[in-house]
Amino acid sequence: MKIFFARLCLLVLIFAATAATAEDGYRLWLRYDPVTDEKTLREYRRSITSIVAPGDSQPLRAAKEELSTGIRGLLGKDVPMVEKPGTLEKGAVVIGTPRTLRGLGGKAELQQAGKEGFIIESSRIDDTPVTLIMANTDIGVLYGAYHFLRLLQTHSDIGSLKIVQSPRIQHRVLNHWDNLDRTVERGYAGFSLWDWHKLPDYLYPRYTDYARANASIGINGASLTNVNANALVLSGQYLDKFAALAGVFRPYGIRLYLAVRWSSPIEIGGLKSADPLDPKVQQWWKDKAEEIYRKIPDLGGFLVKANSEGQPGPGDYGRSHAEGANMLADALAPYGGLVMWRAFVYSAEDRTDRAKQAYNEFKPLDGKFRDNVLIQVKNGAIDFQPREPFHPLFGAMPETPLMMEFQITKEYTGFATHLVYLAPQYKEVLDADTYANGEGSQVAKVIDGSLHDYSHTAIAGVSNIGNDRNWSGSHFDQANWYAYGRLAWDHTLSAEAIADEWLRMTFTNSTAFVEPAKRMMLGSWQAAVDYMTPLGLHHIMGTGHHYGPAPWVSELSRPEWNPVYYHRADKQGIGFDRTRSGSDAVSQYFPPLNEIFNDPERTPEKFLLWFHHLPWDYKTDSGRKLWDELVYRYNQGVNTVREMQKTWSSLKDLIDEQRYRDVEAFLAIQEKEAVWWRDACLTYFQTFSGMPIPKQYEQPAHTLEYYKNLSFPFAPGRGG
Repeated sequence: MKIFFARLCLLVLIFAATAATAEDGYRLWLRYDPVTDEKTLREYRRSITSIVAPGDSQPLRAAKEELSTGIRGLLGKDVPMVEKPGTLEKGAVVIGTPRTLRGLGGKAELQQAGKEGFIIESSRIDDTPVTLIMANTDIGVLYGAYHFLRLLQTHSDIGSLKIVQSPRIQHRVLNHWDNLDRTVERGYAGFSLWDWHKLPDYLYPRYTDYARANASIGINGASLTNVNANALVLSGQYLDKFAALAGVFRPYGIRLYLAVRWSSPIEIGGLKSADPLDPKVQQWWKDKAEEIYRKIPDLGGFLVKANSEGQPGPGDYGRSHAEGANMLADALAPYGGLVMWRAFVYSAEDRTDRAKQAYNEFKPLDGKFRDNVLIQVKNGAIDFQPREPFHPLFGAMPETPLMMEFQITKEYTGFATHLVYLAPQYKEVLDADTYANGEGSQVAKVIDGSLHDYSHTAIAGVSNIGNDRNWSGSHFDQANWYAYGRLAWDHTLSAEAIADEWLRMTFTNSTAFVEPAKRMMLGSWQAAVDYMTPLGLHHIMGTGHHYGPAPWVSELSRPEWNPVYYHRADKQGIGFDRTRSGSDAVSQYFPPLNEIFNDPERTPEKFLLWFHHLPWDYKTDSGRKLWDELVYRYNQGVNTVREMQKTWSSLKDLIDEQRYRDVEAFLAIQEKEAVWWRDACLTYFQTFSGMPIPKQYEQPAHTLEYYKNLSFPFAPGRGG
């Protein structure tokens, strides 16, 4: 009996130890597990013997702590931290600015690094070989430290380094759509990270880990609450809570932005109006700005959604977006604050094509905004669809800084359960040529300011972060957060290079794992487009929750909320006619794009049905009729997901069991739902085409009525 209990206790201890060390995704890409390649480990141990880090600012302390933790984990040993260097030893990692490293080096390359950039160089100080991480500012040193750790995590050669980096965009911001009740609009990773009830008195350690993760990829700003804003955000009680979080984020170079509600002067200020030309309203905002900056002196500014989807705004008083934004800009200007004014507007009263409305409202206002106003424009003109042409506003407002808004949370691409790597989508938009100043006028050059010489540049990503243990609801969704940050820092990086980094840092450096997993990631976005909205179809998802297909919906009160508004399927064909003979949305693009998009023979097939209503027997590039091409694309999407399942199955023995099982289960959900998307859409569109689904393809398992009757009243992401 004693032996039995002894063995039982041993098994319990083994189970507990296994559970304690199981991979749950919490550490994201900052795992710092020991380097397993013996040759690489020996080289790193020879090359890194100490950390020399004079200076004691908050960012420098953060850099020291991260380097110490990272190197200890990767090399399997502690290295000395030297605060006041005397004689340098071979292999020292020397970090600091010209101020803190006085007498230890000063580099001409720092001029290229700018305010937030850094240099990492294999150098000699007093003839001693060292690795120098140097920047003009302490925040730059922190970014350099994270990049050096990235090199170690990806087993890069550090023997002959000469790196000079600086961010291409100034303000790199996460937009959280979190509500004060801790629900998250379009959030698929649990409840909000921010426990407002316990703030400001209790600060979860996770808040610091959030800041670490963002700083590691260069994100330097965050708006923590929903753009469908709550006026309480500006109350003294909540400003104290924001101030506490700002204190956590400050050492990591992250500035807070407040998502403000336009009607706040009425709701919490006791005024009877929010008219931007009313002196009392103007004074209220000036007084509020003074109060805010007393508590949060480094606040980045305001994020505003106004006169959009029922939100109040200056239009309620007959005022323009410029008049509204400028009033707030004047209140923030004494403190260096910015106004990020969202261009996502469309009106039930405007019967023109919804895709045209933002351009029509904002283009005439070019040059009428204050210098500290940026217009935040979604990547496409409808709403974060699986694939859209780039928004025609990009390039069209040379006198007004435009910033990009990407969606990291996968509202339209399978929530957290579908493996859809979004970096290829971001790159397609960033690399698209607007032709605003002729050929070579890419969207990326608009938002980084190089095309129009903007004084302020910015980019925003709608966060996918929640309080799930793995942060994003699934392990592979972390890659989209990571990719957004890396592209915000340097939009010239490739989707492939970012995937390679992320896989090595998050899973393993084994090429046997990385190469197949990377191919799977790189093909996943196109797969989702194919099984959801091929050939330029868009906005055909379920009502409200946006979960699953519902191309048949037609009874909603506003026409542009109905999927039938967008696909316009009938007996003659399918697609939205945006040519000159249709809505003429093509004319919002510069030549030669307006001519290309106006001609179905020249329009890229990925946007074919976005711009054209075409007959079911229209001949596509493959030689197939349009109906047959749709069937092919939907099936291609499903088949790609099945290939992803096979690939993942082949990688089982190369990573930890917990994350393998998690991804395996989610891929099974994705395959089931890809089939659902395919069968529901084809069954519905077939009622118009009147054509059979060719026999070589799987036939739908259910009737159209079955798919129409599916209901999901508690689908996630509605947000309160």
